[in-house]
Amino acid sequence: MSTLAHTMMTAARTVDSGLAGPGELDRYPYAETSAPDRTGPLGWDSPESELGRVGRRSAGNRGRGLHGQLVQQLGQMIVSGDLGADRPLVPEEIGQRFEVSRTVVRESLRVLEAKGLVSARPNVGTRVRPVSDWNLLDPDIIEWRAFGPQRDDQRRELAELRWTIEPLTARLAAGHGREDVQQRINDMVEIMGHALAQGDSLTFSRADAEFHSLLIQLAGNRMLEHLSGIVSCALQVSGGPIVGCDRPTDASLSHHARIADALAAGDGSGAESAMRQLLTVHPEVERVVPAPREH
Repeated sequence: MSTLAHTMMTAARTVDSGLAGPGELDRYPYAETSAPDRTGPLGWDSPESELGRVGRRSAGNRGRGLHGQLVQQLGQMIVSGDLGADRPLVPEEIGQRFEVSRTVVRESLRVLEAKGLVSARPNVGTRVRPVSDWNLLDPDIIEWRAFGPQRDDQRRELAELRWTIEPLTARLAAGHGREDVQQRINDMVEIMGHALAQGDSLTFSRADAEFHSLLIQLAGNRMLEHLSGIVSCALQVSGGPIVGCDRPTDASLSHHARIADALAAGDGSGAESAMRQLLTVHPEVERVVPAPREH
C-alpha cells in the first residue's frame, strides 16, 4: 500500500472515531450523521420547536458556534417549508427564542440573505423568499434539501446535473497531460481499491470525492471548476445512494479505474463512456437519467 493510501485510511478511521483528523484530510468535510425525519410540521410557536430549544443546548453540542447553529436551524426550517414564503422573521423574536445576541441574529440573517433564502427591505423587514429566488447550487441549501421533505427531488436533480457535467468533464480532462494531477487521480483509484478490500467506506468515499474534484480540475475549464462543489455535495449528502460511486463496489472501482486509464491514454471518448457507465451503476439512476421526466 502506498504512503498516501495508508495516510488517508488512517486519518479516515480517526475522524470516524470522533477525533480530529490530521493534515490534509481536514479538507474533506463529511457529515457524520443525517438529520432525523420529523413526524410532523415544525411550527415557529410550537413548544417542541427546535427553534425554541436550540439556545438551551449544552456547550458540548455547539460545535458550529451560535452563529453557525442559527444559520443551520433557520435555513433548515425555511428549506423544509416550516417557515413559508413571505413569512416575516423578526430579529428580536429570533434572539429571544435562541437566547442569542442581536449581532448573532443580524449576521445569520445576512448569510441567509446571501443564499437567497430571505430578503431585508426598509419598512418591510426580513421575510422568507420563494423557492425561485433561492441559490439552489449553494452547498448548504443542497444539504438542507437532501435532509428535508424534498430529499427525493434533490437526489434526482443532483443525479441529472452530474449526468450533464461529468461525462463532458471526463472527455475534456483526457486532452490535458498534467502528470501531477493524473498521478493524483491514479492514487485515488489505488486508495479506493485498498478501502474496498478492507470494507472502509469512509476512506472510499473521500478518495471518490477527491477523484471527481481532480477530474474537473484536469478538464481545464474554469466555469466547470465552479461547479465542482456541486459534484462534491452530490457525493456527500446522505439519504440513499445517488449513483453507484456513493458506496464501495467492485463495479464502481472498475469504472473509476477505466476512467483513469482513458485519461492517461488521452482517450476522450473512452473516458466519457466510462463516466457514463459509472453514473448508471445504480438502478435508481437508470430510472431518471437520461430519460426525461413527465411534467
